[in-house]
Amino acid sequence: MTLLVTAASGQLGRLVVDALLQRGVPASDLVAGVRTLSKADDLAARGVGVVELDYARPETLAPAFTGVDRVLLISGTDADRVSGHRNVIAAARDAGVGRLVYTSAPRVDEIDYALGADHKATEEAIAGSGLSATVLRHNWYTENYLDAVARAADTGAIVAAVGDARVASASRRDYAEAAALALTTDELAGRTLEVGGDVAWTYDDLAQAATEVLGRPVTYTAVTVEQLTAGLEAAGLDAGTAAFVAGIDDAIARGALSRTDGTLSRLLGRPTTPLVEGLREGLAAR
Repeated sequence: MTLLVTAASGQLGRLVVDALLQRGVPASDLVAGVRTLSKADDLAARGVGVVELDYARPETLAPAFTGVDRVLLISGTDADRVSGHRNVIAAARDAGVGRLVYTSAPRVDEIDYALGADHKATEEAIAGSGLSATVLRHNWYTENYLDAVARAADTGAIVAAVGDARVASASRRDYAEAAALALTTDELAGRTLEVGGDVAWTYDDLAQAATEVLGRPVTYTAVTVEQLTAGLEAAGLDAGTAAFVAGIDDAIARGALSRTDGTLSRLLGRPTTPLVEGLREGLAAR
């Protein structure tokens, strides 16, 4: 069975390839789809097949899907990510791919937020394609907070507009292992799962974790969405980008990342990576 991992030279994609190899999948059965072939030279050296695959260039997709049985579609980062996702979904359908696994965002059918809208549209495209699919709605990556914690080493503060909201984050490695499971087994076929960390923590908890990791006091400073937007613009972001970033905090405040029911740890057969451990490992890897 041939498995294709898209965006394989990215942070999550590389971890998925690692997880698949650790699960005993032969390197010869893996295909790494990348925009720039030279960025995957290390994967090729391990025996993994490497193909050019650019979501925005449909001419790269059909050749990449030749002979592929299952595909992991890692969500893109381009401004028009939905169009790229639709290109991949169409190519997978046309190639007769047997299973598509997609990395989505949390609670996109319950809470309206800008980031979630793209993922909801992609999920709808997958549902309309007729493909057998597994949708993994990732909660936040703990690594998303590395910049904030690194800044706190100087400022002693983590500033956010999330109020007392909770976040059930997990490490990228946790999510990568779940994706590898979804690709290599049949138990998750046809399912949409909300996956996240075992513990839903507050930003006060995040500040305490940063205190432990950094060895200096860190506090959480709560601001309004308007204050955060103004601060981002003052720091040099254009108005649209500042509003988008602040909108993520608003979604968090409304509970987008608060859900945790142990689904991810049950899939992994172990607890998810604790917040402090994830932060410490992430900072050490920089």
